[in-house]
Amino acid sequence: MDRKYVSFGYWAALILTVIIFAAAAGWLAWGVPVYAPGTEHIVPMAKPGQPTNREMLSGAGGVGVASQDVAYYGSVIGFYAHPDKPGRYPGVVMMHEWWGLNDNIKGMARALASNGYQVLAVDLFGKTTASSEDAAKLVAGLDQAKADANMEAAVSFLRGRGATKVASLGWCFGGGQSLQLALVEPLDAVVIYYGFLVTDEKALEPLKGEPVLGIFGDKDQAVHVEDVRKFAAALDKLGVDNEIHIYPNVGHAFANPSGPTYAPNETKDAWQKTLDFLAKKIKQ
Repeated sequence: MDRKYVSFGYWAALILTVIIFAAAAGWLAWGVPVYAPGTEHIVPMAKPGQPTNREMLSGAGGVGVASQDVAYYGSVIGFYAHPDKPGRYPGVVMMHEWWGLNDNIKGMARALASNGYQVLAVDLFGKTTASSEDAAKLVAGLDQAKADANMEAAVSFLRGRGATKVASLGWCFGGGQSLQLALVEPLDAVVIYYGFLVTDEKALEPLKGEPVLGIFGDKDQAVHVEDVRKFAAALDKLGVDNEIHIYPNVGHAFANPSGPTYAPNETKDAWQKTLDFLAKKIKQ
């Protein structure tokens, strides 16, 4: 066989292998936010005796909360938290980290509901894990089209329960999915905690009517500050109402209370910014 064809085939196969591996690892966004495994991810549960965000933030709104598991997308079960008194409350679709819909996310759903919101925490995996290896596999195996339909069904669920305005909110993998939902479904507000970003201006055009709150850390080795600034610049060019906060000296997953990157003061401040933002955008 001619040597040049052997060389071409070799390099073509090598390039294809690299592309497939990179896509599976979440390194290539292909125009949508994708989670890329990073070294700063930590176990999802707090250690014995360690305060959790649920303890630190829940009840702060002063509203009584009821919660239950609900089927919202075929047989998919999400966690629905809402004020325990009848009324019309704005809705929030909440997206979990790459650990799945675990107790930490359910606690945050209840914390947000205590401020007068009905919150549906979605399940994009169908399982939870405490293993980084398993979590990476769950993300790599995500069917984004099905995930989009899942999250859109969550929006419909909340609208069906009287939510005239709906926002999205997520952390890490879920932060990227919060942005993704806003790109495929008209929303009234978008909250992204250190999620992977789309920085292409054209790809972000669907956000023109959707205000964005972004929460990031300047020591994040997974979502780099440069990308955050590109994202903010693209939103500004599009005229998208946005508030982007980059906290100094904190890294990725700083609002997750279960590991060494947890920053409680910044978490409290970010949560208050989240509450203020949602109050302005979907309560009024």
